[in-house]
Amino acid sequence: MKLAIINGPNLNLLGTREKDIYGNRGFTEYLEELKSKYTKIELFYFQSNIEGEIINKLHELGFTYDGIILNAGAYTHTSIALADAVAAIKTPVIEVHISNVFAREDYRHVSYLGAKCRGSISGFGLKGYEMAIHSFIS
Repeated sequence: MKLAIINGPNLNLLGTREKDIYGNRGFTEYLEELKSKYTKIELFYFQSNIEGEIINKLHELGFTYDGIILNAGAYTHTSIALADAVAAIKTPVIEVHISNVFAREDYRHVSYLGAKCRGSISGFGLKGYEMAIHSFIS
């Protein structure tokens, strides 16, 4: 099974930014844990702060991978283009957010991606990525 994790803007700063919201672990360390735990799954990781690069990656992987786990960060609440990209591909997408977006600012309560995704996971910290993996393997 081939799964891709795609992280959007500012998620390259996990472990150093707003630790009270996002925790103190970097994503690279967490990814290594996931890879060692799920050895039968090919896990690909991509992060970009640039909307067009994320769209290009969705187009590239969206017809050959078994699943995509997407944390589009703030683009979730602003990008119709990302929603269109998710709708255009064959591969199912799970939307993940580290924080509980519904316990935050009102503008974070809107997801343009959610309706185009198989499901959404929010508020469980980094564990949300593992929850998404389980949704693909069960």
